[in-house]
Amino acid sequence: MQQFLQNWQSAATTTVGFFWMALWAFMLGYFVSSLIQVLITKDKMQKTMGKDGPKSVALGTFFGFISSSCSFAALSTTRAIFKKGAGLAPSIAFMLSSTNLVIELGIVIAVFLGWQFVAGEYAGGILLILICWLIIRITRPKRLIEEARNNIEDPDESDNIDDKGWKAKITSKEGWQKISMKYVMEWQMVWKDVLIGFTIAGIIAAFVPSVFFETFFVGSGGENSANPGFLYVLAQTVIAPFAAFFTFIGSMGNIPLAAVLFGQGVTFAGVMAFIFSDLVVLPVLRINAQYYGWKMALYILLMMFIAIVVTALSMHYALALFDALPSPGGAIDSGQRDFFKVNYQLFLNIGFLVLSAVLLYFYYRMKKHQDDSSDSGMSLSDKIMLGLSGLALLWLAGGLAVAPLLI
Repeated sequence: MQQFLQNWQSAATTTVGFFWMALWAFMLGYFVSSLIQVLITKDKMQKTMGKDGPKSVALGTFFGFISSSCSFAALSTTRAIFKKGAGLAPSIAFMLSSTNLVIELGIVIAVFLGWQFVAGEYAGGILLILICWLIIRITRPKRLIEEARNNIEDPDESDNIDDKGWKAKITSKEGWQKISMKYVMEWQMVWKDVLIGFTIAGIIAAFVPSVFFETFFVGSGGENSANPGFLYVLAQTVIAPFAAFFTFIGSMGNIPLAAVLFGQGVTFAGVMAFIFSDLVVLPVLRINAQYYGWKMALYILLMMFIAIVVTALSMHYALALFDALPSPGGAIDSGQRDFFKVNYQLFLNIGFLVLSAVLLYFYYRMKKHQDDSSDSGMSLSDKIMLGLSGLALLWLAGGLAVAPLLI
């Protein structure tokens, strides 16, 4: 019983800690998404990134890099630019760049895994973008793109300030009210998936032993791990996205687990595929389905899976060619981390919480003067997600409450 209580407390603390680490990135991503939706016109976006050519893809990659964020926030911003008229390839390039070409992610990878994985992350991130672009050009999913755009169209959305320039919008009360409305709507759309996803991540980290993942990756930890053949490398690379799919852990949270896997003999390709798979986890699939419909969500999932496998294998054998594959002994055990240190994350969280409070002020001031008579009933899936969210909150509250009993 004592062991269960300790694991419960550890799971709850890990969940809250993961969320605290990613909170500023969530708020930044949703704020940027709200700005794009309000300040940027469709004509401007279509002129800049409306085609799937090299220039648009390069711009999507660059804009993603400078607005680096966590997976969930990147989904929101990607939806915003796609809704405004960006092509599918530039939108995917933005999403991949903002989650893989991330400076802070590179630092975490360097600490836990070493420089080879940092090089694999950044070079692989660019290769992921190029492969997805190639797949889009080969498959030409015009019908899926049209259906996805229709799915995210909001017939009640008012564009009555779109005739003004962005400077006029950002300096007007009406503009900020609309930005605040978009910001709140972004959180309302995904908070259940985020809460459940982070809760499950904490449960897995505390209750599921690392040996489970070591067994899951064929050929790891045995005599084949020192010099694995192609079939072992391929098998682990294919298995990695499935392992990530059910862990629910985002790009920052899966690095310690990736270090555990590498330390137990999982190949470089398998670990890289696991790290790249932060955008193929179940909550991401659900959110994409909400945004674009299930057909496009599954298309993106399959495209990402192919790109991840090809990229991870390419990075593995590129390093093998130069005899630069890292040794599993160099991995650092994740251990217990201090999530709530006084560092840059604390000050970023405080700053963006203040910004969120200002946006909430504008939102509720606007709601006071509106007659909100919409009474759309929840679907069965929404009711299930709401129920699971309630259970997740009870689980977290209980896990944090048992802490005094363990002293």
